[in-house]
Amino acid sequence: MGDLRRYERIYLVVAAIPPGRVSTYGQVAELAGLPGRARLVGRALGELPDRHPAPWYRVVGAGGRISPRGDGSSADEQRLLLEDEGVEFSAGGLIDLVRYGWDG
Repeated sequence: MGDLRRYERIYLVVAAIPPGRVSTYGQVAELAGLPGRARLVGRALGELPDRHPAPWYRVVGAGGRISPRGDGSSADEQRLLLEDEGVEFSAGGLIDLVRYGWDG
């Protein structure tokens, strides 16, 4: 199966994450039928085409932390988008996955 087909499966899962909830890279991989492929999820989201409707910002690291990309500016954008949806961060920058986590 090619990366494009895998990416589309990942994007469908990410599109299903409701506002105000987050999922981890590993959970998205599992739900897309790609167990153990969390890094593939990260790569797919990093290559997300402009204006794609999948809410990439709702996917976080396994510990509930935003995983910065490139120059790190997307981490600030991701946090703002999540906060706009009501997701709260601890003083240390963590999201409570029990409270805000979505597992499909």
